[in-house]
Order: sequence, then C-alpha cells, then structure tokens
Amino acid sequence: MATWTIATLEHNTSDGGVIVAHWRVTEEETVGEETYSASSYGTCGFTPDPSASDYIAYDDLTEADVIGWCQGELDVEAIEAGLTANINEQKNPTT
Repeated sequence: MATWTIATLEHNTSDGGVIVAHWRVTEEETVGEETYSASSYGTCGFTPDPSASDYIAYDDLTEADVIGWCQGELDVEAIEAGLTANINEQKNPTT
C-alpha cells in the first residue's frame, strides 16, 4: 500500500495561502528477508483564494488536507501503479 506525505509547503506570508506543495509517495513490500521499495516525488501548485468558503490558511492545515488537494490534481492510480511496477521489476528483474 502506498503512503503519501507532504515534504514541504510554500505559502504566501501575507494571507497564509499555500502556493506549492511538495509531495512524496512510497510503497514497500517485504518478501522473506528482502524489502523492496519505490518512491515518487513531485509538486502541486495552487492559487489560493482567501475569499473562498473552503479556504484553509497555512497555520490551520493538516497534512491530510494537503494530500487531498494534491491527489485531486494527480493521477493517483497511475502513480501508485508505477510504484507497484517498479517493485515487481526489483523482485523479478527482466534485465
């Protein structure tokens, strides 16, 4: 199962609006004594609107909030499938 985390947030100091979220997703699988892992890293950009009803300022955010924002912008299924494929290649190399 993939684990999503937020590595860093960039935000406006004037209104606390998040403008960039740096995300990482990792997946691990242990087979016997061997642990295989794969990860992906990227960013999501945002245009904060402090007048929006769903606006959340930096100081009030949770990691889950930001992960949800990023996952809403990304092809989560494809990213996680890529990690699984990477681990499968590590377990059963073709070259």
